[in-house]
Amino acid sequence: MISTTPFHLIEDAEGAASVFNPLRRKILSELDEPDSAAGLARRFGMPRQQINYHLRQLEREGLVEAVGERKKRNCTERLVRAVARSYLISPAALGRLAIDPARVRDQASSAYLVAVAAQVIREVAALRDRADHTDKKLPTLTMQADVRFSSPDAQRAFAEELSQQVARLVAKYHDDETPDGRTFRVLVGAYPAPVNTQDENGPSEEIS
Repeated sequence: MISTTPFHLIEDAEGAASVFNPLRRKILSELDEPDSAAGLARRFGMPRQQINYHLRQLEREGLVEAVGERKKRNCTERLVRAVARSYLISPAALGRLAIDPARVRDQASSAYLVAVAAQVIREVAALRDRADHTDKKLPTLTMQADVRFSSPDAQRAFAEELSQQVARLVAKYHDDETPDGRTFRVLVGAYPAPVNTQDENGPSEEIS
């Protein structure tokens, strides 16, 4: 009975506050498989009432779900489990404080890349939720690759050629006239790959 949902998107401040609470985060991490408030209390060495209070809050926020009951001695324990294997907080949880690409002037900056990434999280998660509710598959395409450049000049040349190729493909396939055509949002971004040791010279020049 392990949850098969890869992730659950948290879109409100209350849900975000729950996963930042150390005890609730610990509870969620232990609910890959169903358990009860009493079962968790035994494992944590804490009062059942305290665990049950937090479970009720997590369930109210849609982060855990009831999945059945089990008999334990003379008692019936209510079983719950996490609704997903992982959780992701949407920038939408910050409301008007959420980063927005339209509010970042420098489109060659790392701030703009972060803003676009946040927009992707919001939009794809919403589309995925809509597809799940209509029992349809969401068509997406993801490509990821690491490129090691020999010099800043090679890096700039790569960025220029990549921009040209993307512009060529967009011009080739974009169709404003077909009535049942479907618009897809295409984005390309690049940033220095993280390393385990701190480079004393700092990150390489950004690709804009």
